Amino acid sequence: MRFSHLKDNTIFKYRTCKGGDFMSNNIRPRRIILDLAVTLDGFIEGPNGEIDWCVMDSDMGFTHFLNQIDTILYGRKSYDLWGEYTPETEDSDTEKEMWELVHSKEKYVFSRTQKRADHKAIYINDNILEEVNKLKQKPGKDIWLYGGANLITNFINLGLVDEFRLSVHPVVLGSGKPLFIDITQRLNLKLVNTKKFSSDVIQLCYHLNDN
Repeated sequence: MRFSHLKDNTIFKYRTCKGGDFMSNNIRPRRIILDLAVTLDGFIEGPNGEIDWCVMDSDMGFTHFLNQIDTILYGRKSYDLWGEYTPETEDSDTEKEMWELVHSKEKYVFSRTQKRADHKAIYINDNILEEVNKLKQKPGKDIWLYGGANLITNFINLGLVDEFRLSVHPVVLGSGKPLFIDITQRLNLKLVNTKKFSSDVIQLCYHLNDN
């Protein structure tokens, strides 16, 4: 995830193809939302990590989405790439404001090896299920599961994802990094909302179907 850049569609990508209309109203416990962009054939990156196919329409309401979360969860590699990203001087004021809003959130980094805590992020090394459930019980807004792929797989297999928000892009890559890998059990989902954007991206919002 990264973000879909407002200027050249290379930075503001991958996870931020948003549509804020589908967020919860801060119902307790807090929900973990997996929100990312995916191609029609189910890839989140091209074979060489390409995300140039991902777009963000002005009507996707990314700022609205950011205002309804207060926590972001990263894998270590994703955090190293994007968790502390600083926009360029020539970037637009709108983009700088978006990054400022992103960096105002509480951040957790999941890493098996890197152990540290600072004013920018809290690192979790083990006991993921216990630690995340404690986080969900704290007062606050919803939580954005940013990724990457290994963290997404772990969260799905542990039953920690409450909402799947997939922005399906009208492109077929043929190969790349698939969204769902190494899932250990079937997930039955319920479609709760859809939205079509001006770029022909379709956002699908699913909850777990417990019936």
